[in-house]
Amino acid sequence: QVRLLESGGGSVQVGGSLRLSCAASGYKGERYWMGWFRQSPGSQRTGVATIDNEGNKKHADSVRGRFTISQDITKNTLYLQMNNLKPEDSGTYVCAARRGPPFGWPTLARGEFNEWGQGTQVTVSS
Repeated sequence: QVRLLESGGGSVQVGGSLRLSCAASGYKGERYWMGWFRQSPGSQRTGVATIDNEGNKKHADSVRGRFTISQDITKNTLYLQMNNLKPEDSGTYVCAARRGPPFGWPTLARGEFNEWGQGTQVTVSS
């Protein structure tokens, strides 16, 4: 079982930046697809960005050009660099993983991921 631990959340003002990290453990030499999802109160968890271990990525339209997903495979760590933050970016950011390729890759569909972290809170204020 993969364990995912997020960090790096916080409170920033509009236009600010944050870098989220997700430390993964429990891999057994298998190939995983990973991603970041955002959950806000009263809303469903939505995909922000996903990546495979060849570096193929997909970003949601709402964050493209502002957020960048990346990973350091040697450290088993996933990142999300968030720049020019907006109030609508606020929420709990949850790291996700899946063993084997998701259907329709690249995809942001939450149903294609089955390993989840606890999340880290991001609050953007104006």
